[in-house]
Amino acid sequence: MSQTTTLFAQRFRGYFPVVIDVETAGFNAQTDALLEIAACTLKMDEQGLLSIDQTVHFHVEPFEGAVLNPSSLAFNGIDPYNPLRGAVHEREALTEMFKVVRKGQKDAGCQRAVLVAHNAAFDQGFVNAAVERNNIKRSPFHAFVSFDTTTLAALALGQTVLAKACQAAGIPFDGKEAHSALYDTERTAELFCHIVNRWQTLGGWPPPFLDTDTEAQDADTE
Repeated sequence: MSQTTTLFAQRFRGYFPVVIDVETAGFNAQTDALLEIAACTLKMDEQGLLSIDQTVHFHVEPFEGAVLNPSSLAFNGIDPYNPLRGAVHEREALTEMFKVVRKGQKDAGCQRAVLVAHNAAFDQGFVNAAVERNNIKRSPFHAFVSFDTTTLAALALGQTVLAKACQAAGIPFDGKEAHSALYDTERTAELFCHIVNRWQTLGGWPPPFLDTDTEAQDADTE
């Protein structure tokens, strides 16, 4: 096992953070269509600093019987039935995304992936609902643990809106590109890396009381 792999496994108790963003046709994960999903896996260098590793993105076909709220579609600008979208079935999008997540998780020496998102409960709800709807037996993500960059940005930067948090962190943010799953995922990933790396630079990591052997081994017991 490489030094960077060991550092990654220690940093989040064996969890492998994966940044996710979804675009949807409403707010109800059980009834409203999932229309886009993107994910960024992360890597860690020998100094323990995070950066984006790989990004995957899918346009998704509305599932049969899905609700398409006109106000949500007007907000995100998505035409669900535009053939130029190249949309795929939910199951295909999740299966391909999970392959990338599992490979990154294995390479990092981690036991389980954890979803990172801005307002994470929303994205996690839609991912979990799609997993259940498509009868996917095992998701790489923890069922309920998540890392919320809204909360982290409020603590570290005094901002909760993604665009303003990125601005405070010195991350370029183009409002015209916002509300695309691909764009928002990459900006959220940059924000998460900035906060985690800044905490280390300021001396907050590793804490003096860290038991690295225990922390790296027990993530999958919860």
